[in-house]
Formats: sequence, C-alpha cells, structure tokens
Amino acid sequence: MTEYDVVIIGFGPTGAVAACLLGQAGLRTLVIEKQPAVWPKPRAIAIDHEILRVLQNVGVAHQVLPHTAPFTASQHFGVDGQLIRHVDMIPPPYPLGYVPSMVFTQPPVEAAIRAHAASFPAVEVALGAEFAAFDQDAAGVTVHLTRQGAARSVRAAYLIGADGASSPVRQQAGIALQDLIFDEPWMVIDVRMHHAALEKLPPTAAQFCEPQRPSTFIIGPGNHRRWEIMLLPGEDPRAMEQDAAVWRLLSRWITPVDGTLWRASSYRFHALVARRWRRGRVFIAGDAAHQQPPFLGQGMCQGIRDAANLAWKIEAVLSGTATDALLDTYGTERGAHVATLTARIKAIGHAICERDPAAARARDAALIAQGGGQAPRVTRQDIVPPLETGLLSHEAHPARGALFPQPWIVDETGPYRMDERTGAGWRLVLD
Repeated sequence: MTEYDVVIIGFGPTGAVAACLLGQAGLRTLVIEKQPAVWPKPRAIAIDHEILRVLQNVGVAHQVLPHTAPFTASQHFGVDGQLIRHVDMIPPPYPLGYVPSMVFTQPPVEAAIRAHAASFPAVEVALGAEFAAFDQDAAGVTVHLTRQGAARSVRAAYLIGADGASSPVRQQAGIALQDLIFDEPWMVIDVRMHHAALEKLPPTAAQFCEPQRPSTFIIGPGNHRRWEIMLLPGEDPRAMEQDAAVWRLLSRWITPVDGTLWRASSYRFHALVARRWRRGRVFIAGDAAHQQPPFLGQGMCQGIRDAANLAWKIEAVLSGTATDALLDTYGTERGAHVATLTARIKAIGHAICERDPAAARARDAALIAQGGGQAPRVTRQDIVPPLETGLLSHEAHPARGALFPQPWIVDETGPYRMDERTGAGWRLVLD
C-alpha cells in the first residue's frame, strides 16, 4: 500500500486549502475527489479577510483577488419597506490587510486553489476517484477507494473527510450532527446581468424582510447578481427551479431580457454542527462538520477555518513537536466557534424569515428602538466571535482568542503586509 501522511476526501474549497497547507508543510498528501472537474456554477459567494490571509500564507491570494469585489453594505427592509437595519464591514484601517468582507466568483477561485494545491510536490490529486471505506488502527488509517472501476487501498497517518454535507466519511465514522433548529426552504438564483439593466437593481445588497416572501439580494463581482428567495408552503422545490417559475420569482426586479440565468437551485437552509470532529485518526471538516444558513455568508469561510486550524496541528504532531492531545483541540476550538457563530446567524435568519405580519412589525419596531429611532448599524466582523476555548492562554486578556492583526509595514523596500516578511509560522511579536 502507498504510504501518505494525510488522505483528504473532497477537493472543494475546504479540502483544497487543507491540501495547500499540508503540501506547504511537506506532508505527503493524497486528495480524493469523485468529480472530474470544478463545478462550473457558483455556490459560495462570500469570503472574508481572515480567509484571504490564509490564502496569502499559502501563496495563492494573488490568483484569487482578481475574482473578488468588496461586499457592499446590506440594507434590511421591514414590513412597510422601511430601513430597519444596516449591516456593513468595519472601516479602514483594515486589521488583516484586506478588505474585511468580499464577494467572489467560485469556479475560477476554486480552480486556482486546486491548481496551487496540486503544484506542491508532496500533494497527489486523484480526480474521478471515489471513497469507499476506511479501517483504522493505532498506527494509521487504511483508505479504500475506487477509480474507473478499479479498487485501490492506501495507508495514511490521518484521514480528513471534507466531503460535503452528506459526508460518507462522517457517516462511517459514526459521527452525529446536532440540530440547532433551523430548517427553511429557499431558492438560490444567480444571474449574469446585461450591463444596461444593472441600473434597475438596488445599489447595495439588501434583505427584504417581508412576511409575504422574505428574500435577499447580493451584488457579486462584475455583472453577477444573486437572489435568495424563500419558498412558500405548498411550492414544490423542484418545480420552482424551472425557468418559468424562476423568472416569476425575479419579476419584481428583472425580466428575461435583463440577464441570463446562471443557476437556480432549491435548498433547505439548515443549522447543524457535528457532535464530535474526530474519531481516532479520522477528522471531518467543512460542510461535513457543520452547515449554517447563508445570511452572513460564512459557510465556505467556516470550512477554510477548519482546514487552517487542523493542518498545522497535524504537522506539529507528525514532526514530533506536539503530542497527539493537540489534535483534540481542533474539535474543541472549531466546534465552539461554529456553534456560537451559527447561533448568531440563526438569530438573524429568524428575524429575516418572520412570516407573521404582527410579529414582523414588532421586530421592525424593536430594531428601530434599538437604534434610538433609526435603523441600527452593525458590522459583519463584530458578529464573528473569537475562539472561546481550546489551546488558549488561561490568563484573561481582551485579545484572548482574537485574530492577530496583519498591519502594512513600510520600510526602504516598500509597503508590504506583515506575513509577507515574517512568514506564516509561529511568531513572537514584541511591542
């Protein structure tokens, strides 16, 4: 059997970033992906400065940035069309060296990250291969897979299941998901707008918190626009994906002459988190470990945080600089962080999804009162929590669990982001 340090199941954004991080560390990594190519339609649309910093540290941010744009402020409108909340990003100076909230186009971004992962000599990618099963013992994991009808087994120190919401790895590991009680049917619609029709649309992102049919509007890069529209009781999700039904949903804003449908998919927006993130030498990450409603655009970001948290810990254990106990902090840290953030996203979602007119009016009044008579302003970054537990100092400090900033540094060689000079490993910063 071939020997690897890590086998990753799934080559989506979470698996691809994990492969980059492990490959950068020189760990022999095999990535298994059943699809032969990147899915050509967008799914995730939001990315933030923490994730751009991770991509910077593995050397692929410059290839990703051309496919991004700043995430415009999101205006929330109430029952009578009045502004009830304003959600924006923190103002400059930006603490991590990048615009804090961005939108992006997933297919070219995912392709760039995949290509970068495959460029590391230690990384092997098997496209069109499918995970079948695993066996583990005290010394490692045996992973069984099939490719073009041929069976293959490989041996690795660790296995990472980044294989999506239905995750066969999670299922075989016997890891249950905790239901955080959010289940709403929505339609996600992506349109490539004709340039002349862009002026018909709102100038910022918007949440229409209207009881008759809550909906979301997002301004993507270039002429990409996205709508997320709640489906009502009795509406068949598959029937609502048909072009005629999609254009009826969009008729409030645009008609077929204004753009081209790129994607229309029905989803159930869930709030789920794994009860455990590790089973021996097997770990889960990304959608395999958690799912959250998209109202803050954190789904993909959460998965890449998983990869960044786990990769350095695996490297530390395999290099002998840490004991196996370090790997337990992965689930401790990420589980608590995901649960807290998902609870906050769920609260936003419940407010947006309120279908009772009286309750919706009470929501509007409460938000206006919270803002002292006008729509309150909040920032997306204030909603994302720090780490609460895990490998943290026992000493109380305002920065405990927070992201360390990445300032621009100016010297005789010109301005550069801190990590470009100091590297991405452990650093001691003294004031």
